[in-house]
Amino acid sequence: MTPPLAISITDVSKSFGPVQANRGASLEVPVGEIHALVGENGAGKSTLMRILAGMYAPDGGRVEVNGRDVTGWTTAEAIAAGVGMVHQHFMLVPTLTVAENVVLGREPRRSLAGGLVKVLARGRAVREVAELSRETGLQVAPERRVSELSVGEAQRVEILKTLIRGARVLILDEPTAVLSPLEVEELWRVLRRLRDGGGTIVLITHKLDEVIGISDAITVMRAGRTVERLVTRETTPAAIARAMVGRDVNLALEGGAVLGARDAEGLLRSAQDGPPHREGSAIEANVVAEGPHPTPRSPHPALLSVTDLVVAGPRREREVDGVSFELAPGEILGVAGVEGNGQTELIEAIAGLRRVVAGRIRIGMRDVTALDVRRRADAGLSHIPEDRHARGLVLDYSVADNLILGRQHHFTTGPALDRGRIAAHAAEQVRTFDVRPAEPELPARALSGGNQQKVVIAREMGRDFSVLLAAQPTRGVDVGAIEFIHAQLRAARDAGKAVLLVSAELNEILALADRVAVMYRGRFVAVLPRAQASAEVLGPYMTGATGSEAVA
Repeated sequence: MTPPLAISITDVSKSFGPVQANRGASLEVPVGEIHALVGENGAGKSTLMRILAGMYAPDGGRVEVNGRDVTGWTTAEAIAAGVGMVHQHFMLVPTLTVAENVVLGREPRRSLAGGLVKVLARGRAVREVAELSRETGLQVAPERRVSELSVGEAQRVEILKTLIRGARVLILDEPTAVLSPLEVEELWRVLRRLRDGGGTIVLITHKLDEVIGISDAITVMRAGRTVERLVTRETTPAAIARAMVGRDVNLALEGGAVLGARDAEGLLRSAQDGPPHREGSAIEANVVAEGPHPTPRSPHPALLSVTDLVVAGPRREREVDGVSFELAPGEILGVAGVEGNGQTELIEAIAGLRRVVAGRIRIGMRDVTALDVRRRADAGLSHIPEDRHARGLVLDYSVADNLILGRQHHFTTGPALDRGRIAAHAAEQVRTFDVRPAEPELPARALSGGNQQKVVIAREMGRDFSVLLAAQPTRGVDVGAIEFIHAQLRAARDAGKAVLLVSAELNEILALADRVAVMYRGRFVAVLPRAQASAEVLGPYMTGATGSEAVA
């Protein structure tokens, strides 16, 4: 017997000024199915799901949930009907605790003054959140403030916030972008339990291994339209990518940034289980061919030197604990590790966004330890931050203005901004970095997450620099954009730049890096040439299963 439809979206259109996000888009998802919604950045996936979640009203078309016409309903009505959405970018109150954020809007209360006053029952809220956290495997301390959390921990809070409301139709927009492989597996277990209990899940993701590994069916969108519906067990990653982009995509070129989580999950267990058996992998073979630079490291002085660096953080007094390394011209040093081991603090300290407790940072021969962000940029440092909303963009500024952030003083005539030069610069960068839509005067907020990332990359890589800090550069972008970003990083290396790459995707590190450093509890516990680095070798260092350090 065919299960009834939990979601039926028919011929939906939605425009934002001149930008048409959806053009007759449709989606059908039966009850009890995990359904992947895929497409390039800007294909209209998130807009369609926000219409389903009551955040936007469609310009045309029909939306039904469990057979009921809900076209144009509100967010409150969607939540009351058991439809919840976990957004790609966080919607949390930083000054509140984890528990307060999770129960916000449905707070358990206790009575004071004989029932005249109702106040938050904090203890009960903490217990509820702690219990849900244990049940789901999405571990996070209920009494910590959100402002103190890592990006990965904040993502867990967003997921818990939706689950605690009893959502039966759950929409997840890039939920694993900031989760470790083991956290992803825990989330998959949660989703499978929800599905098997009659829940319905729509998963927006660019990671094709996730699509194949977790979904039952797939809907592909392109340029605002629904172009194909696939049964997961009957398709392949290459076929999905071709439907998304409209052309063949060299998936191996991405080095596993799209197809990497499954291998990464296996490596994190290798410390206990031994190396996973894999037949000859096209991706792994390509990593060997594409990843390491074909020439030896440069004999020239280091472009970036970090010596005995100590940085404090919200969880530990020494979030970065005495890290030292040098980065040569024409080299990519990849920093691997489970998120939350000091990678964020390391990058932000080098960028000038976080205070250094001890140690030295040099760009070329210049000590920049005490310099501010602008002076470090003037010394040749560019920074692609891991959180484009918090660190990379002013969402209400235009794309053109975001493309000159930090460099406004280079686009002035007298005391005023030179709007002509800014517009010409923006047009060139939008074209070069394929930002869509190609409308530089649009606010950055109007772009999809992946195209917002392209704006950040265009700004940081489209200017003169000698050292690039690239933190999660392909997070939340589509297969075609990953191809492009990886090519840009390789081009920077081949032009003699130094690149420090931090990525939660191990296969992205293996695809691009000349050397690989593993960061665990604030220290570099292994630094290896790419030829000596593999999932099996790096796994024990990433999990802390080896007490030794390896430097080659």
